[in-house]
Order: sequence, then C-alpha cells, then structure tokens
Amino acid sequence: MATAANPAPSADKKSGLAYWMGRVPEECDRASIDFAADPVHDLRVALRRCRSMADGLLAIDPEPAWKDMKKAGKRLFSSLGDLRDVQVMQEWVNKLGSPDDSVTVALLQFLAPREFQHKQQAAQALREFDRKQWKKWSTSLPRRAARMRPGSLLFRHLALERWTEARELHRQALRNRSQVAFHRLRIGLKRFRYIVENFLPEHHEAWIEDLKHLQDVLGEVHDLDVLWATALQVNAFPDHESSLRWHQKIRDERERRIETYRDKMVGKTSRWSVWRAALPAGKEIEAAALGRLKLWASFLDPEAKHSRQVSHLALQLFDGLPTPAAISDADKQAQRAILQLAALIHEVGRSKKEKNHHRVSYRLISKLKPPLGWSAEQLRLAGIVARYHRGALPRTGQKSLAGLTSEQRQVAERLAGILRLANAFDADHSGKICDLQVAAPNGVLRIAADGYNRRDRTAESVAASRHLLEIIYRRPILVSSLRTKN
Repeated sequence: MATAANPAPSADKKSGLAYWMGRVPEECDRASIDFAADPVHDLRVALRRCRSMADGLLAIDPEPAWKDMKKAGKRLFSSLGDLRDVQVMQEWVNKLGSPDDSVTVALLQFLAPREFQHKQQAAQALREFDRKQWKKWSTSLPRRAARMRPGSLLFRHLALERWTEARELHRQALRNRSQVAFHRLRIGLKRFRYIVENFLPEHHEAWIEDLKHLQDVLGEVHDLDVLWATALQVNAFPDHESSLRWHQKIRDERERRIETYRDKMVGKTSRWSVWRAALPAGKEIEAAALGRLKLWASFLDPEAKHSRQVSHLALQLFDGLPTPAAISDADKQAQRAILQLAALIHEVGRSKKEKNHHRVSYRLISKLKPPLGWSAEQLRLAGIVARYHRGALPRTGQKSLAGLTSEQRQVAERLAGILRLANAFDADHSGKICDLQVAAPNGVLRIAADGYNRRDRTAESVAASRHLLEIIYRRPILVSSLRTKN
C-alpha cells in the first residue's frame, strides 16, 4: 500500500505540493501590483491546487494542519472569486457584444465599479494572508504527503470515489439540464480532475487533454449562465428586442458547449467508460478501502505494530471459533472484514489521550466518512467493536449501541469479544504470541497459544478478557500453551 517515504518534490519540479505551495507567495506578489485578470487567475490556480491536494490527503491523513491550510487558502481564494467573475464577465461582454451596442455599454458600466470594489477587497484579503504560517506549512505538509506514493492503488481508489460522485452528477445534469445541475457537475468533474492531476501522474498524462477541455466547456456554460442572470439583474436591456437578441446569443453559445460535452461524455465510447476502466474494480476496491483506513490509523496509532499483531490474532480466533447458525458465507466474510478493520484501528484514540482511549477511538472512527467499498453501517460496527476491546462490557442503554438491531448487536458483541481476547494475548505489546489454535471439544472452547505462559501478566489479561466471549458462547474458555496442548 502507499506508505513508501519518497522525498518531497524539489522546488524546481513543476508539480507536487511543495511546488504549488511555494508558488502561492510568488503569485501573491504578482497579483498585488494591479490585480489584473491573468495574475488573479494564476494565484487562484495555485491556491486551488494546494487546496485540492489538501482535500485529497485529508481523506487519508487526519493531521489538522491540512484543514487549517485549506481554510487559509479558501479565505484568499474566495476573496478573489468575485473579482475573477467580474473580469470573466467583462471578457464575455466584449466577445458577444459590440462597442456601440447599448447592452454592451450598460453591462460594462455596471461591471467597472464592481471590479474596482472587488480589487479593494482582494487587496485587503492579501494583506491579511498569513505568509509566515503558509511558509511553515510549505515545509511540514509536503513531508507528510511524501508518505503517500503518487500513482498507488490508494489514490486510484480515491479517484474512483470522485469518479462515482461526478458520474452521478452527470446523470442528474443531463436529466434536468438546469443551471444548478451543470454547475454541480462542473465542480464534481473538477474534484475528479484534481485527484488525477495531483496524484495519478500516468493517468493524468493520458487524460489531461480531455479533462481540461471538458472543464473549460462546463466552466464556460457557468460563465454564460452568470452573465445572463447579471444582465437581467441590472436591467441591461432597453427593449424586448435587445433582450431576445442577447438571450439567443447566450443560449446558442451555451448549447454548443453542452453538445460538445455530450459528444465526449455520452454513449459507448464516452470518457466516463475510458476513465472507469483504468480504476479499481472488484476485490481491488475492498483492498484499497481497507488500505486507506489502515494508513489513516497509522498516522494516529503510536504502536501500529501492536495493532497489526492483534489483527492477526483476532482473525485466527474468528476462523477457529464456531460460527453461529444461519450465517451465510457472505455474512461471515463481511463480519471477518469488520473485525480485521476494528483490530487495525482500535488504538487510534491513543493519539489524543491514554485514559479511556477506547472511547476516543470510537469517536474518531464515528467521524470518518466511509471509503468506497465500505458502508456507513459496516464502519459503525467496526467502531463499536473497537470501542469494546477493553473497559466495561456492552450493555443495554449505552449510547454507542443505540439504534442497532438485535442482529447487529449480536454481531458487534461477538466481534468485540474476539477483539478483546486477541488484544489480551498481546497485552505487553511484545508480539511473542503469534499463533493460536482453537478447538471446541465436549462443550469447552480450548485455545492453545504459542508462547503463552500462564504465570506471566499476559495470562492475567487473558483471564480477565475472555469473559465476554464466554457469555456469548455460553461455554468456558480454557487457554494453554500450544507446545503442551493440555
């Protein structure tokens, strides 16, 4: 999975987080001279690149600085947005109109003072922009980003999420053809493009021409919609005839661009199909989703090696213990996956506090957005299982169990009992117990553990932690050394 520690991109390489974060102060200087259209556009591009990379990495890395950087960039980016909109509208007015046209004159007269006003606001936002903090992030955040290798399955999975979201917006836009729907499609396609552009270099090289062209086409549709709404707002039309003439011009330009979009994005040879074919499918989606969550946990868990060991032991227990009646093979595999995830992420609460960290783990997991391949229900169950890997036993009335069906609660309690016992077998975090064998003769559950010593502290933890499973199976659990097989 994507954990290789590649060096951060060098400053002279025109890609990557370090490059674009370094570009932001440079573009600030250029834009501040007179806030002309091109420098304003270039500054927004640099800010957008940084924010889009932070958005992608924030889905994997829980470091709060990503959100802080995004927020700081958004303030400046948004302050330039109104100015950029005015400047784009001025370009369209000049393109569609003529100097002696009364509508052209009215619109330009309306836009000129607006441009001046927005330049003043942009200048104020630029003065408030904390360059010192941005410079600190320019050093620390690329180092964190280097832990995630571009082009990996992890980022292809993230791109598939964005593809799925954008594809649904595409269906909605073509169904109702509204301004709002096409605007949302533009944003969804942009989010997909940025993941590809920033994290999938080979895919980007193959797809950049189409992605950029489609983004430009949808952007122009949005510009035309805004222009028409502005013209109506300021009563730019002296008569019905001029209104009809301008409306026809804008509608024709808009329809040409929508047809250009449809030509590439509808039918068997659509770009949607081309892009989807290069992204994860089947079991690869599940593996990528688990890998993303595992990597997320590794940023928080101070002893990720222990969690991996507990996961290994928990799966051995799960495979060896009797399976409750009426559970299908598919349900069994789904429960096994939930247990594996819960074991890998059960210690993330230690990043916040040591005491009651199991409760903190549950809260952190509850805030996660399920990655593609995992449902909200599955992730919630994994969080509940992690919550009860230690501490008080699950019981009626506890907030974390609220809303579960009887079947879901039984699954959560059984998996929590397995995780609790597996965690006890590595209570000292030594990893000395590697193999467990489970048997169920004569109404007793026997667990033989390689490296187990009934006189050490691990044995004390095991004795205290087996109680939940004994309640669930209604059988005593006897633990012995694998070597003696008592």
